Amino acid sequence: MGLCLESGYTSLNKKNEELCGDKVETIVNGDYTTLVLADGLGSGVKANILSTLTSKILCTMVANGIGIEACVETILQSLPVCKVRGVAYATFSVIHMNREGKGYLFEFDNPQAILMRDCKCRDLGRTEMNILGKTVYRSDLDLKEGDVLVVMSDGVIHAGIGMTLNFGWQRPEVMAFLDRVAEPDMTAPCIACLLAGACNDLYMDQPGDDTTVAAVRVRE
Repeated sequence: MGLCLESGYTSLNKKNEELCGDKVETIVNGDYTTLVLADGLGSGVKANILSTLTSKILCTMVANGIGIEACVETILQSLPVCKVRGVAYATFSVIHMNREGKGYLFEFDNPQAILMRDCKCRDLGRTEMNILGKTVYRSDLDLKEGDVLVVMSDGVIHAGIGMTLNFGWQRPEVMAFLDRVAEPDMTAPCIACLLAGACNDLYMDQPGDDTTVAAVRVRE
C-alpha cells in the first residue's frame, strides 16, 4: 500500500455573521496536495472576499510550483487596501506536501502550526523570511505515516477571551487539549472538528471571531 494525504477543516462563523472571514482552499495536483487557510481582516463580507482571494491565488500558484517569494509578493500586491487602516490584510498558512509527507509549510501572521506525531503535539522548525517587509515563516516538512499537521486561524487562540477565560486559549492549552483527545486512527476531518468544537464551547456557542481549523494527515 502506498501513502496518501487526507485533509479536512471546520469553520465557525463569528456570531451574527452569515459569511465566514476565513477560507480554506485545497488543490490536489499529481502527487502533491496544496492546502491554504486564509483569514481576512475583520469579519463579514470584506473579510470573506479577502480570504477567498488570498486562498485561491496562493493555492493555484503554489500547486503550480511557483516559489514562495513570488506567491507572497503577488498576494501582498494584489489585495485591495483598507482605506481606514491602510492595510490589505489576510493572514495565511500554506501546506504543500506530497504523499510521502515531504514538502513545506509557510505561514504569515496565523498561529503557528502544530505537528502531531504518535498522538503528541510538537513544534516544527521554522526559518524566518523577509518578503516586502513582512515576516513569513517557512518550515520544511518530512512527515511519516500517521503524522497530522494542524493549521488554524487566530479565532482558535482567542477562544473564550473575557468569557470563560481571561486571556483566551493560548497555544500550549491547544496542544494539551489535542494531546488529551488524540487517538492513533483519528482522521484529519475528525481532529479539525474536535478542536473547532472545543473552541465553540469556550465561546459558549457565540464565537467572538471567525475560527477555522484545518488538518492534513499522512495515511495508508
